[in-house]
Amino acid sequence: MVKIAIDMMGGDEAPDIVLEAVSKAVNDFKDLEVILFGNEEQCTLRHPRIEFRHCSEEIAMDDEPVRAIKRKKDSSMARMAEAVKNGEAAGCVSAGNTGALMSAGLFIVGRIKGVARPALVVTLPTTSGKGFVFMDVGANADAKAEHLLQYAQLGHIYAQKFRRIANPSIGLLNIGTEAAKGNSLTKNAYHLMSEQSEFNFAGNVEAKSLMEDAADVVVTDGYTGNMILKNLEGTAKSIGKMFKETLLSSFKNKIAGLLIKKDLQEVQTKMDYAEYGGSVLLGLDGIVVKAHGSSSAKAFYSAIRQAKIAVEERIVETMRETVGE
Repeated sequence: MVKIAIDMMGGDEAPDIVLEAVSKAVNDFKDLEVILFGNEEQCTLRHPRIEFRHCSEEIAMDDEPVRAIKRKKDSSMARMAEAVKNGEAAGCVSAGNTGALMSAGLFIVGRIKGVARPALVVTLPTTSGKGFVFMDVGANADAKAEHLLQYAQLGHIYAQKFRRIANPSIGLLNIGTEAAKGNSLTKNAYHLMSEQSEFNFAGNVEAKSLMEDAADVVVTDGYTGNMILKNLEGTAKSIGKMFKETLLSSFKNKIAGLLIKKDLQEVQTKMDYAEYGGSVLLGLDGIVVKAHGSSSAKAFYSAIRQAKIAVEERIVETMRETVGE
């Protein structure tokens, strides 16, 4: 059995979408057990493989992350992280305050010995439908070349274990593909990565090539990664809105929309972030998955599935052996 701890109170639409996702997950995965943390008055789920634990506090989206984790010790997020720390659960999932969850990961779950800075990793869609692993998307705004090298090592393991790519290519996000391009950070990182033999370094990757399968794993600092991630999300929403407005603008376009409806649905499915789950905080001594704050039940379900697979593939144990000291 795989036991996952879940923050029932985190997210814009919590607890409704969380409860819906958990209900589907325990019904689909017969080897899944869940510990739900939250306000018992709002829990409507009853299942033999779901254990509920009441929490008297809740961390809001606008709470200061570190202060919230240190002061709200009976919050659903802090209690969930404690369950991973003490071994009651193999992993945890929350759609709550991102900064607070990262603080809970660092101060409660703890880092793998030898990992300088954990990174937030997400799988993003590509035009082929294959997708790519992208990190860091916000755990650390500043980074050194040594950190990017370690991100590449962590991403290599993640792509092998979770995405089942035998020899994933690793790309370094830069303003050009030439080795001499970039600032001091990317130049030094390129030098470090090109000298190692642990993974398949594919060189520099430009932002315009990210969704064209430029590499299986792309690494960058958290500030740049978060900017890229939000830009991609915003662009996807804007294009979807433009398509909808165009197809509804005239009777002729409505007829055309009906004719290509199935094709549009296939494209939408291929590019749907909800299929990929959440972001994993790699480098921690336990599985911590961050679902998007505005997650639907489908997206949160995918995040639970993602945490379950990460536990089954023993990602943390592999990272301890290969990256940790």
